[in-house]
Amino acid sequence: MKHEVPQQSSEEATLTPGNPAQKRWQLDRLVAALRASREETHSIRRDGEARRAPSREALQAILDGLTEALFPRHYGQFDLDGENIDYFVGNRLSIALDNLCDQIHRAALFVGDKLTPGFRRDEAIELTRGFASQLPDVRGLIISDLRAAFVGDPAARNFPEILIGYPGMTAIIHHRLAHILHRLGTRLIARLVAEIAHTRTGIDIHPGASIGSGFFIDHGTGVVVGETAIIGNNVRIYQAVTLGARHFPTDHEGNLIKGDARHPIVEDDVVIYAGATILGRITIGRGSTIGGNVWVTQDVPPNSIVTQAMARNKQV
Repeated sequence: MKHEVPQQSSEEATLTPGNPAQKRWQLDRLVAALRASREETHSIRRDGEARRAPSREALQAILDGLTEALFPRHYGQFDLDGENIDYFVGNRLSIALDNLCDQIHRAALFVGDKLTPGFRRDEAIELTRGFASQLPDVRGLIISDLRAAFVGDPAARNFPEILIGYPGMTAIIHHRLAHILHRLGTRLIARLVAEIAHTRTGIDIHPGASIGSGFFIDHGTGVVVGETAIIGNNVRIYQAVTLGARHFPTDHEGNLIKGDARHPIVEDDVVIYAGATILGRITIGRGSTIGGNVWVTQDVPPNSIVTQAMARNKQV
């Protein structure tokens, strides 16, 4: 009986390992094309010695350590007492601040995050010391946010539930820390901290945004707050609210002007309901209420109530 040997298709022959006549991925050509893109046609690399980027994983650990130091019995160890709690806080702070200093130094060298490519280690130490000195005040602000959440949400039964269970609290803790870093000039680190919060909560707050005390984000998913937004005291916002820019000004050569004030100012005691979109450098007056799914591009006087119907009539 004659046995026929199965013939390989041309595709199977091409993918056969070790076939010297074929190159499965044509890596030599692909690597050469990527090198040309990287080094010539699409280069974004700075000249000079290659530097390590800051580590997002390290920053996540730093944030966790700082949060444990701020709230040791909630995020740290439940069995801490008056004798050992200060040792625990000191340990967490020491580790977190040492590592933060390393990341600040690395970021500065990587992109010139502060002043010069020669950013020194002692400068990173001084910046980290300045950051650390503000932690007690930041904790006070976070406590005001915690109280605002308790008062503003009828579903909230106690402070621990809010502190460890509400995404809005996680986002505002991260933002309070990121905002200090942003003001100190370590903007890449601040931006990475903000993005960690965004990933964890679905809430996107630029570290440059200025936010007063007693800030409460209810539910929170999809909230966006732009870089130059200014939010007053005792402001409450709900999910999917956007405080964004309407126009992007350019210079005489058509390049975007960076850092221009282009986001809203929200004064004290304002409530903004779900889905509202507020754009441009406009002012939402003190004590106003912005209804859900409203599109606002003009100033709102103090103590106003803006609804969908009112907004449509005004546009007409």
